[in-house]
Amino acid sequence: MKEFHLPCRIPKIPTTTNKTIRFPNEIIAQVEKAIFGTGCSFTAFVVEATRVALESLKEQQESHQ
Repeated sequence: MKEFHLPCRIPKIPTTTNKTIRFPNEIIAQVEKAIFGTGCSFTAFVVEATRVALESLKEQQESHQ
């Protein structure tokens, strides 16, 4: 499984879509604390965390086949 690392920025992606999502305030505070002073944006953190989660799910599905 891919290990999570704080991204410095989101890689250039030709197309993106704006999505409005709600986070519990506690999670927002934890993410902001984790990225404070790193140069990592909230969006970059969420995109990378989602990529790692999706890879983990894919590996779990493949191991159950």
